[in-house]
Amino acid sequence: MKLNDNLSEYKLSYKSKLILGDSLHVMSKMRDNTYDLIVADPPYFLSNNGITCNSGKMVSVNKGSWDKESSNSYFFNEYWIGECKRILKEGGAMWIFGTMHNIYDIGSIIKNTKGLKILNNITWVKKAPPPNLSCRYFTHSTETILWVRKGVKSKHYFNYELMKSFNDNKQMKDVWVLGRPLKKEKEFGKHPTQKPEELITRIIQSSTKKYDSVLDPFCGSGTVGAVCAKEYRKFTGIDNDSKFINLSKKRLKKLL
Repeated sequence: MKLNDNLSEYKLSYKSKLILGDSLHVMSKMRDNTYDLIVADPPYFLSNNGITCNSGKMVSVNKGSWDKESSNSYFFNEYWIGECKRILKEGGAMWIFGTMHNIYDIGSIIKNTKGLKILNNITWVKKAPPPNLSCRYFTHSTETILWVRKGVKSKHYFNYELMKSFNDNKQMKDVWVLGRPLKKEKEFGKHPTQKPEELITRIIQSSTKKYDSVLDPFCGSGTVGAVCAKEYRKFTGIDNDSKFINLSKKRLKKLL
């Protein structure tokens, strides 16, 4: 269905849809208090013409033009976080991914946004991180995930008992040691910042109930949508790249 000249919506089922377009523009058209959960993997702004290691080879760290820092980067984060707050239900939550390149700005914006509260700072420890080829720094092996609630005193949903059962019946800590996306998760293609389903499943199961509505404003390869399909959550994904929207469509159609 055409929404306008630059925006296309693909309804894959009654509980899953993808939108091709700029996330800031798309969210600005959404109604207030719509979503129970938002999972956001925004640009980290780490594409600085450096190098990294991929499958034992030296490659460029650049992900794409969307990942290059500019004078508007802080405003970009401020804007999308503000829109997410508006379209979240009271007591709803956001999970936001980042590294040292962007997470401090995001944390500062959240702290200075009235009505948002950081619940946890999750450290995701990667089981097999690429080595640091320059040998001048410690190996980058973690990412930060902020769990944020709308409403300073509102109640949020947390499936405490389920998370405890996954951790030998002990309270789950805020350090998660998890691997990379599996080969089968890249069946229809991959995204340079793709997250493993195991990680997203934990997020979805811990902070939503069946049939809750979930938004991914930077959906990439559609991992959040794939997990929502398996966990019976309603899903809306936005991306401004038709290549990744098509990848996500193929991936989700297999599950729906």
